[in-house]
Amino acid sequence: MPTSPRQTVEAFLTGFRHLDVDAALSTLSGDAGVTIHPLQIVDGGRDELATLLQDIARSLPDLLLTVRSVLELGQVVVAEIKIEGTQAADFLGVVNQEKHLDVDSAWRFTVAGEQITGIDVYWCQNQLLRRLAVKRTDQIAIV
Repeated sequence: MPTSPRQTVEAFLTGFRHLDVDAALSTLSGDAGVTIHPLQIVDGGRDELATLLQDIARSLPDLLLTVRSVLELGQVVVAEIKIEGTQAADFLGVVNQEKHLDVDSAWRFTVAGEQITGIDVYWCQNQLLRRLAVKRTDQIAIV
């Protein structure tokens, strides 16, 4: 059983690393707040996080999750994570092109007791789209 905020987050990351969405979600409180900045999901919850994790598990079955650093600051834990894998299904609206994907991300967890009560997820959407060979979406294309 996790006893510190860091151990609670590590339990989440272990479930994520093994594509076990239920195990990852078991570390969340029922009313956990979830913000996924690149997807413009603000004040979401468990369902939005479940959708993201399931999308990753389905789309990157050879997922390699590398935790580069974990910083525990009281009840807040920040993890720098590299998400890698080969696209095997449509991912976040991008048609499967069997491209290798590697995206740096940062996850900020708030932990109370032994449960995660909040998660903020960050990654560079342009980096993700470049890896998936998709044109930038923040500029108008000239035809």
